[in-house]
Amino acid sequence: MAIFLNLTLRQLHYFVAVSENGSFRRAADQLGVTQPTLTAQIAVLEQALGVQIFERSRAGTRLTAAGRELLPSARRVLEEAQGFDDLAHSLSGGYVGTYRLGVAPTIGPYLLPYILPQIHAAYAGLKLYVREATPSILETELKNGSHDLILTSLPVLARDLVTEPLFREPLKLVMSLEHDLASKKRIGPHDLRGQEVLVIGEHHLFHRQIVTLCERLHANVRRDYEGTSLDTLRHMVVMGMGIAFLPALYVRSEIRDREGLRVTDVEGSKMYRSHALAWRSNAPGRKLFRDLADEIRRLAGKHLGDATLPIGK
Repeated sequence: MAIFLNLTLRQLHYFVAVSENGSFRRAADQLGVTQPTLTAQIAVLEQALGVQIFERSRAGTRLTAAGRELLPSARRVLEEAQGFDDLAHSLSGGYVGTYRLGVAPTIGPYLLPYILPQIHAAYAGLKLYVREATPSILETELKNGSHDLILTSLPVLARDLVTEPLFREPLKLVMSLEHDLASKKRIGPHDLRGQEVLVIGEHHLFHRQIVTLCERLHANVRRDYEGTSLDTLRHMVVMGMGIAFLPALYVRSEIRDREGLRVTDVEGSKMYRSHALAWRSNAPGRKLFRDLADEIRRLAGKHLGDATLPIGK
């Protein structure tokens, strides 16, 4: 107890920041403090703990064995402190604070502009620090505390995470106007048999979703030309390199001038992906996160009803 009373939440916050950045300089920049101040506070922390928590060298800064053991506990203390603060503010009628939101790059840019301004208006004291990463990285970083919550596609594979489904997003079939199928009034699943389908890079969850879809439709995945983003995928379609399935939110946001492209549905085939918010099961902000999920569902239905479907319908 005597040791803990000599510690401060700020020192624990500094401890976590240095461990995540692997550098005192980068951590100081992130925290908005001088490097000497940060170094001094870590030294005070190590003295209070009676152990060295960082190894310092020209190659960088890394955790000692003791530091690795203490880091999860430091994160839990900070989470509980944040939870105490969140609860107090929620009881007083509002949420405040900064939360780290991880988003998948095939979702965030096409969804967040329609929901973040309204969320900010509803929760004036709430700030969301947004960072993009692929779903697998998002899940790993959520578990290790780098994110407070993530917005990603289902399924979420990591254990010990709470998943709150938001909505479904249809997939649109996109092809150049010169493609053989472009002149067909209606396109069914049988028309896609043997067709060359372009996909995004395999490190994206969306890649695996399209591969599975192509297997069901007996279409060929063109693996020799994989797009690095949805934009590059669209450009390859325009150049006649194949057809592609693109998310409806992307189509709604980015394909305004459809000259050179035909965007359509595949009749008789339900094609969509589902999105969710996820957070750690013991996260202190879980009441806020459930309220945010409700708000995102409401805003998606209100502003993006032409590109989203409610879960379960």
